[in-house]
Amino acid sequence: MLEGGSRKRNQPAPPHVIFEALTEPNRDPARPWLLLLDDEERPQTLRVDAPHLVVWSSIWRKRPDATVRFDLPSDGSGGTDLRWTLFLAEPLPEPALLGHMRKRLNQLINANLRYTFGQ
Repeated sequence: MLEGGSRKRNQPAPPHVIFEALTEPNRDPARPWLLLLDDEERPQTLRVDAPHLVVWSSIWRKRPDATVRFDLPSDGSGGTDLRWTLFLAEPLPEPALLGHMRKRLNQLINANLRYTFGQ
């Protein structure tokens, strides 16, 4: 598997809360954040090491080989320095699709999820 992209950004919630949100994305129907597009599907949780690691299956029907790893270290002040990393089998997708995949992860995690915690 090749790394297709990675992004680290602070989330205001502690690691155990982010872990729960990633492993149970629909746990709070009043605050939905995993809003998928027509060409996407809900990921399966492939691996966990509570509360510091979550690995998802692909959300993209076009690239079922993709996985997304979430590292959830504490930031030392009550939040989480969340890093997502996208892994793909060879060959890597063309640049336009790879850019779309990175943008979607960033939108889902560093916008939608983040906003559910008031940021």
